[in-house]
Amino acid sequence: MAGALPVCSLLIAAFIVASPSVSAVQQPHIVVILADDFGWYDVGYHGSEIKTPNLDKLSAGGVRLENYYVQPLCTPSRNQLMTGRYQIHTGMQHQIIWPCQPYCVPLDEKLLPQLMEEAGYATHMVGKWHLGMYKKDCLPTRRGFHTFFGYLTGSEDYYSHVRCIRNAALNLSRCALDLRDGEEVASGYKGEYSTELLSQKAADIIAAHNPAKPLFLYVALQAVHEPLQVPAPYVDPYSFIRDPHRRTYAGMVSAMDQAVGNISLALQQAGLWDNSVLVFSTDNGGQTLAGGSNWPLRGRKWSLWEGGVRGVGFVSSPLLKQPGTVSHELIHISDWLPTLVGLAGGSTNATKPLDGFNVWNTISKGFASPRLELLHNIDPLYIDIAPCPGKDRQLTLAQVVSGGSWSNSSFNVSIHAAIRSSNWKLLTGYPGCDVWFPRPGRSESSPLRVEPLKPVMLFDIEKDPEEKNEVSAHFPKVVEYLLNRLHKHQQHAAPINFPDDDPRCDPGPTGAWGPWA
Repeated sequence: MAGALPVCSLLIAAFIVASPSVSAVQQPHIVVILADDFGWYDVGYHGSEIKTPNLDKLSAGGVRLENYYVQPLCTPSRNQLMTGRYQIHTGMQHQIIWPCQPYCVPLDEKLLPQLMEEAGYATHMVGKWHLGMYKKDCLPTRRGFHTFFGYLTGSEDYYSHVRCIRNAALNLSRCALDLRDGEEVASGYKGEYSTELLSQKAADIIAAHNPAKPLFLYVALQAVHEPLQVPAPYVDPYSFIRDPHRRTYAGMVSAMDQAVGNISLALQQAGLWDNSVLVFSTDNGGQTLAGGSNWPLRGRKWSLWEGGVRGVGFVSSPLLKQPGTVSHELIHISDWLPTLVGLAGGSTNATKPLDGFNVWNTISKGFASPRLELLHNIDPLYIDIAPCPGKDRQLTLAQVVSGGSWSNSSFNVSIHAAIRSSNWKLLTGYPGCDVWFPRPGRSESSPLRVEPLKPVMLFDIEKDPEEKNEVSAHFPKVVEYLLNRLHKHQQHAAPINFPDDDPRCDPGPTGAWGPWA
């Protein structure tokens, strides 16, 4: 009998390892919180005058990602988060999905919630979708989320949840509700402030969750995107801020910070925190026209300068091997799909070729990032639609056409594009508003004087994150290499999908925005 014990023990051990219930318990609960238009300077731990105690505390006990990149606009970042693929590979490299455009993330793309569902997760989404809604197959509940509460377009009123849209095809505007519970119109929430409403819905999901099943919760907050709206108590502590836009924005940040704190508290109260991973990220740089700041970085939302693409991000979790650290390793928003699916014990074999990397060991253990290169974007149709101080500093048509000394390179340098490789960043064409906006509260009223823009610009981002010292003339071999890399990426780019507004886009009898095709 004594000799049989080891065999018996092995059989029991094998049964435990193979048991789905035990395996499911070991899978971590995963919560991804995405802020909207949250500027680099606007988090407390970057020295801001805005107080963010919850973000500061969660990130201090986790891993702050200080070399972390997103896309310069809403839809592109969400697209890459959900697909793990560069936007040039989904045909979505130009702008955002405007409400009446008849397209969405291609339906043959397998999205993050679908992969999490396959791994055995309960999948829930709260907040902003903005990945297309012209037909029902595009909706979040058709793309892997078991439940959805939120809005489908890019912005709306924080209290009425109404979005006013101009349909160019009809040459008229319509205002209607944009709020859904699942696929049904959610009409009973007028007057409830979006940031509080969405965080409460997230907390309710957490409280009702069966801890025996792994949870994947994606919370895409409306905050701090314009319109600038917030309850007065959040603004009261910021009476010292003279700029009214900045003051209201600061209150919105405080409301968002409280929302994140409430979601993390809900995880603790539900007994889920010890086996949870919380990811926080902005979707793009701050919008200086609406109170945001990316100081000391150059540029803003809608641009390929660091102020548009370097994002506030961190991971907080008891499962981290090296908590309380700061990572300077290169990480991109497209890396979350393979990283989180890997954490979930899932598979990415059924996806199209990924551009993201599994960076969990980089975040948790401090290993070197597997990412050595990052394509920020290639957009031949780029237009900067927002006013930028000092418009005279844009590239002239003659400069763009000539391309300077790189006019005969493999890549068309008149195209709006940027690529990062190791410490180097190359920009071509017009990257967008190139201003160093002053630190909030300072008296500087005019942008810093700079040399004229060039069709090709090279920066050593590790030494010069503010992009003040353009060095293409000193490193021609680096420029040539990166232009060749852009050319290779462009060769494999999908055609741009950016259709005209559909005249059938109309709220109709439901009185709410939603699928029309």
